Amino acid sequence: MNAHDSSAALAQIVTGLRALRGIAHKRDIDAVMQTLQPPRPVRHQGHTLAVGDDCAAIPDGDGYLLFAIEGFINEFVQQQPWFAGYCGVMVNVSDIYAMGGRPLAVVDALWSRDGDAARPLLEGLAEAARVYGVALVGGHSNRRNDREQLSVAIMGRARRLLTSFDACSGDHLVAAIDLRGRYQEPYAYWNASLGAPAERLRADLELLPAMAEDGLVNAAKDISMAGVIGTALMLLECSGKGAVIDLDAIPRPEVAEQDLLRWLGAFPSYGFLLSVADAHLPQVLARFAQRGLAAAAIGRVDDSRQLDLCWRGQQQRFWDLREEALIGCGPDEAA
Repeated sequence: MNAHDSSAALAQIVTGLRALRGIAHKRDIDAVMQTLQPPRPVRHQGHTLAVGDDCAAIPDGDGYLLFAIEGFINEFVQQQPWFAGYCGVMVNVSDIYAMGGRPLAVVDALWSRDGDAARPLLEGLAEAARVYGVALVGGHSNRRNDREQLSVAIMGRARRLLTSFDACSGDHLVAAIDLRGRYQEPYAYWNASLGAPAERLRADLELLPAMAEDGLVNAAKDISMAGVIGTALMLLECSGKGAVIDLDAIPRPEVAEQDLLRWLGAFPSYGFLLSVADAHLPQVLARFAQRGLAAAAIGRVDDSRQLDLCWRGQQQRFWDLREEALIGCGPDEAA
């Protein structure tokens, strides 16, 4: 492929990423932030506490209480109710670990029709609670609705916090993904959880709080439905930073070679972005490798507040946060 063809292909990737449904959902957060006008960010023990992170972090004694909630679109709940229930726990657990914490308990809010309509959702919730070792301690139910709808909230605790607001210029942007999975068709969801040993899944997640407590990571965020690029943009926006990301460096399974855009927008069951200083990069990569997890430095954090993508020798602008917010949670917006 010559330079002209590579440039055109990269332009198609940029256009395709900006049109992703996951990106659109994240852009909706900006309108919510403008309406709610949340409190200003504060600094606490070297960390930035602000609305817009994976979890709300509340100082508590020698650590932090963490709170998060996830809701699920009706289409997903209707088409895959058991897996939606399973995800209710799994994605919340990921949010807690992304903040350097460990989960304590979850509660759910479930609306459903009567009869056995809610049973698959509840069975999925129960199975994920068992797999990830987190107690399902209560919630709210309504069995007189016209359809099934689900949201799940979680509480956790961190000894040393990781946030989306503390990436430093010069840091490596590291992507860590469990590639031992498959797409959960028809969605761009990379499922490396179902069928995996529960003990292994828990130990893989334990890497995050362990690295936080060892001071190896400056900032982190779990890869969400916005995919690796959209999630990187959220982290950079929160930290008031920019980056250049090399698409070829992003860990990916063999199947992704057939459709790179789908992989870049995929939501992995285990996927994190970390901001890591030079001195700590070898140790961070080694810890993931020891557990069979794919991890690589995919770019460098800088002060530009622009996100550029590189691919096959070409570079193009994906987003300019100075001109256009994504979730509206950057330092300027918060101020």
